[in-house]
Amino acid sequence: MRQDGRENGQIRRVKFTKGFTKHAPGSVLVEFGDTKVIVCASVENVKPKWMPKDEVSGWISAEYSLLPSSTNVRCQRERTKLSGRTQEIQRLIGRSIRACVDLEKLGERTITIDADVIQADGGTRVASICGAYVALTELINKLLKNGELTQNPIIEPIAAISVGIKNGEILTDLCYVEDSTTDVDANIVMSASGKIIEFQATAEGKSFSKDELNKMYEAAENAIQRIIKLY
Repeated sequence: MRQDGRENGQIRRVKFTKGFTKHAPGSVLVEFGDTKVIVCASVENVKPKWMPKDEVSGWISAEYSLLPSSTNVRCQRERTKLSGRTQEIQRLIGRSIRACVDLEKLGERTITIDADVIQADGGTRVASICGAYVALTELINKLLKNGELTQNPIIEPIAAISVGIKNGEILTDLCYVEDSTTDVDANIVMSASGKIIEFQATAEGKSFSKDELNKMYEAAENAIQRIIKLY
């Protein structure tokens, strides 16, 4: 039994409040236990400037931010230079969302995902990825309803979860205390069909075996299927 009373394979209370903001065509408040993230999706009817002129395709990118009072000690706003951690998470969110979208069906559009953490207690990047998918579907549904899109470019749902190993035990959906003390820390992104999009695993305290890697995969797959059902 973990410090918050959960079983090893049990995820925290997960909640998605759709349409959380007024102006963004896609928005959601994501809650993974005490971790809370506002995720918005906006769209421009132009493709990125770096994309070849003869290429009919869209693009999706992401921006991520920890708001100053989201952590137990106030963090500084990243006004002029993004930290390596922030850049890594932004790229992870973007890669994850692009993996579930047919960019050609999106047409010459650029979608931006904004994930702002208002309260952090571990798993902010995986909560942001789940929220990004929900916000994206809200936006796409509006484009389909308005006739701006004729085909749904979303291939299949995706979700993400954190998994760790502590004292030989596989733990699913780590809160901050667990995340900061585990021997192994992993963030896993998967599709509804079970395909791996990202598998980030790091030996923080001890190295891990192939058997433990497989057990982390199984724990993540079970949790991700449960999260997708909540969309």
